Amino acid sequence: MRLSLKFSRIVGVVCCLSGATCLLSTLAAQAAPQPRILVYTRNFTPDGKGYVHDNIAASVAAIRKLGEEAGFIVDASDDPGVFTDGNLRQYAALVFANSNNQAFSDDAQRDAFKHYIEAGGGFVGLHSASGSERDWPYFWSVLGGKFAAHPHQQPFTVRVTDPEFAAVKGVPAQFTWTDECYFLDHLNPGIHPVLVTDRTKLATLEPMTIDVTKFPVDLPLAWYQHFDGGREFYLALGHNKEDYANPILYGIIKNGILWAMKPGQ
Repeated sequence: MRLSLKFSRIVGVVCCLSGATCLLSTLAAQAAPQPRILVYTRNFTPDGKGYVHDNIAASVAAIRKLGEEAGFIVDASDDPGVFTDGNLRQYAALVFANSNNQAFSDDAQRDAFKHYIEAGGGFVGLHSASGSERDWPYFWSVLGGKFAAHPHQQPFTVRVTDPEFAAVKGVPAQFTWTDECYFLDHLNPGIHPVLVTDRTKLATLEPMTIDVTKFPVDLPLAWYQHFDGGREFYLALGHNKEDYANPILYGIIKNGILWAMKPGQ
């Protein structure tokens, strides 16, 4: 009888401790702030003639959706005034989603962007982001290259070169994709390509005003790097707004952002 009573008390204490541990874990999870990212979409030229992609709304909506799934908050803006040292400190990553041309309106904003990268910030560039800040070499280095040209939209074969990298893990080893196939120059030597296509199999290259033979045969379409203290991922695919609902593109963007958000990766 006494043994049974003692056992019951022990069980009761263990249950209380377990319950307290669960409560503390729940309270800690509730107290921890959700990570936050900034999705930036500015397209600006002084003469108003710069190309503005119609995929911007779709790309922002897709990132908001994946934020809900993965548990982070998404702020979206095309206002360069968000680039201050104080404001950028709150973000785990900056995502330039189909931005183009002049991303910033003054050098103070460029300095804030540079300070953010130097402090270990995460950066993701999508599609036409490689056409942003065409006169600022530091931005090219952060993104990994600078937009040069693209042929007419066409289907081409995309090949995964690093299946262990987070953004492309689980992506088919090769797949056919219809898009603008971007050629980027000023490639940063530190980039690690994870998606490529064979440029010799592309059509309608003749009208482009670049020497395509100066570009790698395995033309990089996505890569990651660690540059100037930050973590950077770029994806050249994504011209068509419908593709932001495609599981392949959606998954690459989601996992690329999650990788960029985590220091030390």
